[in-house]
Amino acid sequence: MSLLALYQEEFAQPNSKIQAKREEIEVDFLCQDAIKILQSIKTGSDRISKIVLSLRNFSRLDEAPIKAVDLHSGIESTLLILQNRLQAGEHQPEIQVIKEYGNLPTITCYPAQLNQVFLHILNNAIDVIREYGINTKQPQIQIRTEAIDPQQIRIAIANTGSFIPVHIQERIFKPFFTTKPVGSGTGLGLFVSYSIIKKHGGNITVNSLLCKETEFTILIPITT
Repeated sequence: MSLLALYQEEFAQPNSKIQAKREEIEVDFLCQDAIKILQSIKTGSDRISKIVLSLRNFSRLDEAPIKAVDLHSGIESTLLILQNRLQAGEHQPEIQVIKEYGNLPTITCYPAQLNQVFLHILNNAIDVIREYGINTKQPQIQIRTEAIDPQQIRIAIANTGSFIPVHIQERIFKPFFTTKPVGSGTGLGLFVSYSIIKKHGGNITVNSLLCKETEFTILIPITT
């Protein structure tokens, strides 16, 4: 672009053929558009780099099965993977994610497995909001983390989607149980999540309040 600008400066009055060709291909427009295209390419490349980094962090394929990690990093990677589902769509408002992160120590765990738990719970929250929470002015997912004592942390993921009756809450972690239409769910996501948390020596529960929110709470030891 600088070379083209220098040429135009040195030859401010080109001959008629060059001027005609310049007007034909709209050089001035192309110069302006090229800057936007290059910026768009850079933005796209940066976004791809972030997604690749998040996928790597999410899967932890290049790391030991069990290690000390920052759970917030896993949550953030999961949210980035799900960002398209959180954005506004046709007749669907954006789902706002509110994060209240506490000061957590690193925990010894199987990070890829815990990331799967975050993915299952957040995916379910989005599904419920999209299916039942369309009348909510500002649908929300709230994520809170805290160290409740020197040995244990708590992760709470709440959504404003729909009330879950008590009889369903009692079965929600059972294998093959689902409230989704036939063909839309396997009934294994929350069961797998429950199994993973139990494997880590923790616990996962659900609490749903009518006209308020549904919250999944994970308790997990700092050292597995």
